Amino acid sequence: MRGSLGTPAAGTLGPVARISLAALAAVLVLLVGEAPASPLARQDVVIPMDDGTPIAATLHLPDSAAPAGGWPAIVVLHGLPGDRQQMNALVALTGLVDQGYAVLTFDSRGFGGSGGLVGVAGPREVADVGALHAWLAARGDVADAKIAALGFSYGGGTALNSLVAGVPWRAVFVAQTWTDLYGALMPQGLVKSGSLASLVDAVPPERRDPSLAPVAAAALAGNAAAVRPWAAERSSLTRLGSVTTPVFMAQGRRDFLFGMEHGSLAYPRLRGSKVLYFGLHGHAPSTFPAADTASLLQLARGWLDCHLRELACDPAAASVYVVPESFTGRISRRGSLPPTRAATFGAPGVSTFAQRGKAVRRIAPLRSAIETFGSPRVTTTIAASGGWSRLVAVLSARTPRGKEIVVGAGGVPTRNGTRRVTIRLSNQATYLPRGSRLTLTLASSSTAQAASNTLYLDLPMAPTARVRVGTASLVLPVLRTPVTR
Repeated sequence: MRGSLGTPAAGTLGPVARISLAALAAVLVLLVGEAPASPLARQDVVIPMDDGTPIAATLHLPDSAAPAGGWPAIVVLHGLPGDRQQMNALVALTGLVDQGYAVLTFDSRGFGGSGGLVGVAGPREVADVGALHAWLAARGDVADAKIAALGFSYGGGTALNSLVAGVPWRAVFVAQTWTDLYGALMPQGLVKSGSLASLVDAVPPERRDPSLAPVAAAALAGNAAAVRPWAAERSSLTRLGSVTTPVFMAQGRRDFLFGMEHGSLAYPRLRGSKVLYFGLHGHAPSTFPAADTASLLQLARGWLDCHLRELACDPAAASVYVVPESFTGRISRRGSLPPTRAATFGAPGVSTFAQRGKAVRRIAPLRSAIETFGSPRVTTTIAASGGWSRLVAVLSARTPRGKEIVVGAGGVPTRNGTRRVTIRLSNQATYLPRGSRLTLTLASSSTAQAASNTLYLDLPMAPTARVRVGTASLVLPVLRTPVTR
C-alpha cells in the first residue's frame, strides 16, 4: 500500500509507488496555471484528539474575507507512506484555496508530526477524522454543512470508513483506494504477500500499532478467520448501501493493489449522487500522474463545485467514466457499468512440478482485438501432495509489437488431494490488440512468471511438496464495445 500517488520502479509489478510532485506539478500547471503570486493564509496547527494524541495539521484559507456562512471546506487525507507536506504541495498546485475553498491537510496518526501509532485506517483513525471534521466545522469562517473529504489510497480508505461511521461529509472524493480490505489483501483466502510486505514495510517498526504483527502473521499462515474481523473493521463496502452522501470514486484500470472491483461493487450500492471513474492512474503497474490526470482533476473540481458551492450542475447525476488505454482526450461516459461478454480459451496439458517448477500454457494468437474488463477466471484440476499449499496463476500477453503485459494474477490455498479449483485474477481493464498471444503460468508464486512480479511471493513449503496440474480453461470478461481503439 506504499504511496497513493506515484510512479512505480521501472519493470516492477509490485504494489509500491511514491508521489512524484515534479511530474504532478507539470500536469497541474497545464490544468490550473501557475499558483497565484499573492500569499494565501496558511497556518500550522496541532489538534489534540480525545485520547491526548496530537495531530499535526495545516489550515489553508483564501486571502480574503470569508463569505456569509463561511467558506466551503475540504479535508485532504494522504496515502501510505505520506504526510501533509505532500498534500500541501498538491493543494498549492490545484488552486483550490484561490478558488474559495478552505483546506485542511493533516498527518494521519503515526505519520509525520502527529503522535500515536498506525492502526491502518482503523477505528482510532476514523475517530481522528471525525474530530478533525468537528474542529473545522466549529470555525466561524467555515460553512459547517459544506465540508468534503478528499482521500488518496490509504487516505481514501480512511475517508470511506469515516463516511459509513457517520462523519457528516457533504461529499467524498477518493482515488485508487479500497472498499474491502480483506478482498484487497487476501482474495480467495490466499494472501497477496507482496502487497502485505509493502504495507508493513511502509510503517516504521516504532510507529506500528501492536495489533498489526499478529494480523500479518495470521495472513501469511493462511488464517483467514483471524484476518477477516480486522479487515472488516477497516472496510466500507457492506455499509455503503445506506450512504446518500455524494461520492466520486476514481479507480485505476490497471491497479494491482486495489483493483476495479473496489469501485464496481461500491457503485451500485451508493444511493446518492455518484461518479465512478476508471482511469490510467493507480498503483503499479499504473502511475500517478498519468495521461488523463488533468481530465480527472478537472472533473473532480467541477464535482466539488457542484456539491459544495452549488454551481450549475446536475447534483443527482450518476456517471461511469472509462478512459481508453490510448488516451487522447476522449472518455467514454455512461450511467452504469459497461456490459461485457465472456471470451473462453482452452489451455490444454498436464504438468507435475515442485515448488521451483511451473506450468506454462500458451494460447493461440487472438483473432481480434479485445478489451478485458473485470476479473478473468482460471479453472483447472490439481492433485497436490507432500504439503503443497497454494496455486498461483498469472495471465500475461505478448503483443505483435513484442510488448509483454501482465493481464492479472491470483491464487488459492490448496491441500493434499485432488480437487477442481477456480482462481479469480486481478480485476483490471486491459486492451489486447489482434494477434496478441496469451500465456498462462501456474506455479507457487507470481515470481515464476517474472522476477519483477512480486504480488505473490514464493513463501516456504515442505521440500516434499508436489502438484499435478491438468488442462485449464480461461474465461475473460471483455467489453462488448471496446473504448480503446
